Parts: sequence; structure tokens; C-alpha cells
Amino acid sequence: MGIETSRPLKLDCNLIMDNFIKRNNTNFANALIMEAKGLEMLRRCCNPELIRIPELVQVDQKQLVMTMIRGKPCPSELAERLGRGLAELHKIEHAQYGFDEDNFIGLNPQINGFSDNWGDFFISRRLRYQIGLIECPSLRLEFESIIDKSEAVLGRFLNQHCAHPSLIHGDLWSGNYMSDDDDVWLIDPAVYFADREVDIAMTEMFGGFSSAFYGAYSESFPLTKAYPIKKQIFNLYHYLNHYNLFGAGYLEQCRHGLEVIEQLAT
Repeated sequence: MGIETSRPLKLDCNLIMDNFIKRNNTNFANALIMEAKGLEMLRRCCNPELIRIPELVQVDQKQLVMTMIRGKPCPSELAERLGRGLAELHKIEHAQYGFDEDNFIGLNPQINGFSDNWGDFFISRRLRYQIGLIECPSLRLEFESIIDKSEAVLGRFLNQHCAHPSLIHGDLWSGNYMSDDDDVWLIDPAVYFADREVDIAMTEMFGGFSSAFYGAYSESFPLTKAYPIKKQIFNLYHYLNHYNLFGAGYLEQCRHGLEVIEQLAT
């Protein structure tokens, strides 16, 4: 089964009866197929008593049909359930980092494959790939130079502070979870096996989740002492992606993330 798009950027979505139809207006024929694969991976690994995943009805290159979620504001009880459920998902130990197929992060490809080395994987298939997409030659060379000089120290740091590969949602901003009267749901994943704190870092990018979520997650699975630094490194990947998709409004955040990496190597 091939199957993801993460954020629903420029996708035309319609509601028909009790099904939600998401149409593929991207340039990638397999965008929705990979999204569906990500949803199925989450369904197999998430505890349905804590986190729900939409039921897939049908998927092809043109559209993804799944059960409709009648979204409502998320109360503290469901935010806590999301935190506990995500911690439970992250506690599951997997064999390697990465994923068996490339998928998508927003409207850019997300390069996968498998690796036994988290630091190498994140540097080469997350940071270097996004830096390679930068159109401005001088900026691309500037960022590549920072990674070149810092790669060995950065790789050791990331490996030292990662216990095991976890299945992550991969695009966990506030628009990619929903709640209804009874449950909390995850949608639009960009899944792969990674340091679990990649997910927590992204929740903080655009204003953060509720204190109920963070309290429940930390009680179930405390964050590492290195998380404040790791957060800035992990979110650099997403800021680079946003820069490549949306332009200079994200350049300052990219530079900040690279400065954090430079400071590790000094």
C-alpha cells in the first residue's frame, strides 16, 4: 500500500454526506496515497481509546475519502487525552529511523529510506535536503557551510539524546488535530520513525498547544534535558521548508536555528 501530504495546503476539500473528500491539487500524483499510508500507520500504532484516526473509505491519485470529523473546540480533557496518547505512541520502540517510502511535508517531498543513525538521517535527509532546495546560490552555500563545519558535533549530540526510533506524526501543528464531542483525532500526517521530540518541538512552532496537553505528555513521558536545544534544531527543518514554500518571512527563524547548531560546535 503506498500512501501522505501533511498540511492541507491548496487542497480543495468538500463534505459529502458523512464522508470528507480531500482532492489532490498538488503536483505530486501520489500525495494523497502517501497521506493515507501515514494515517494507516498511525491507526495501527495509536491507542484508539486515547487518539482516533479517520477511517479511510477510498484513496487514489485524485482524491482521499474518509469519515468526516465534526470539529469543535478541544476541552482540557481531550487535550490531556491527546498528550497521553501521543506519549504512548512515542514509547513504542521501532527498529530504524526513517520510512520505507518518501512522502511529503506540506508541498515539498520528504526524503526517507532507513538508517540506524538518527543524527546522520536528520542531517542528510532533513536539513541538507531542504537546504539543497534553496534557490539563492549564496544563501544555499552559506547554510551548507554551517552544516559542513558542524555536522560531526551535531550528529553526536542528536544521537546522544535520542533513546530509540518512535513513530511520529511528523507535521504536528495545531491544524492537524481535531476534536469532536467525544474524541480527539489526528489528521494530515507526514509520518516517519524519528526522535519523538520532533513532534513535541513542532507543536510549539505556531503558538503551542494547551498546557493540559503538555502536562499530560510530560507526566507520561518526560522530555529530555536537551529538549530546549533539540527543539530549535528540529524546528529548523520546518522553518527551512516554510522558507522554500513561502519565502523570506521565515529566513530569520532559519538563521536562528543554524546559529544554535553553530554554537554546539564551538
